Amino acid sequence: MNEVIAVIEDEPDIIELISLHLKKAGFRVEGFETGDGFFKFLPKRIPDLVILDLMLPDADGLEICKFLKKKDEFSAIPVIMVTAKGEETDKILGLELGADDYVTKPFSPKELTARVKAVLRRKTQKEEAKVIEIGQILSINPDKFEALVEGQKIELTSTEFRILELLASKKGWVFTRDKILDYLWGDEKLVLDRTIDVHVKNLREKLGKAKTLIKNVRGIGYKVEE
Repeated sequence: MNEVIAVIEDEPDIIELISLHLKKAGFRVEGFETGDGFFKFLPKRIPDLVILDLMLPDADGLEICKFLKKKDEFSAIPVIMVTAKGEETDKILGLELGADDYVTKPFSPKELTARVKAVLRRKTQKEEAKVIEIGQILSINPDKFEALVEGQKIELTSTEFRILELLASKKGWVFTRDKILDYLWGDEKLVLDRTIDVHVKNLREKLGKAKTLIKNVRGIGYKVEE
C-alpha cells in the first residue's frame, strides 16, 4: 500500500499515535495541526483519504469537509471524521456534508486503521459489471464509478455510489439496512443503521429527477424501482 493519509488533528501526540499505526499498516501519512497547513499541502498532493478532527484551532472541521466535497477535484477523497463530541447531531451533520465515516474520541488506533482500510477498499474496489439503466433516466457504470441522470454526471461520494450500485443491481429487491451495512463494511462494520439513512438522503438530493427511483420501505430498508 502506498496510499497517502492526511491526518488533520490539533494534538501532536494523537497525530503521532495515528501515524504509527497507519504506517505499520503500510500507509504513508502526512500530519497537520491546523487547517491552514493542510490547505497549503493540498495543491502539492491530493491525499487518498483524510482523517479530520472537527475541533481545530484555526478552522471548523465541518467547513473543511464541506469545502472538499464541493470541489470537483477533491470530492472523491474519502473523509473520516474524528470528534470529541458525543452528540449524534455532530455525526449526522458531518455525514450530510459527505463524510464517509466517523470515530468518537477516545478511539482505538486499531479500530481507526480498520475503518481506513474499509473506506479505501470501497473506493478502489472495481467489479466487472455492465452499465445499469433505470427508468430511462438513470445510468450507472460500476467500472467507471459513474452515475448519470439524463446524461449528466452526478458527483457522488464513494459510499453513496456503492449504495446506489447495490440497490440498482436488483430492481425491486428490498435491501435491509443491515444488508447494506454488510455490503459496505462487511465484518468491519462499526456504524449505526442511522448512517445508511443519512447517505440515502444525500444520494436522493443529488439524483434530482431520478430521486423518486429510490423507495423507502418503512421499517425495513430501501429499493430501486421504476
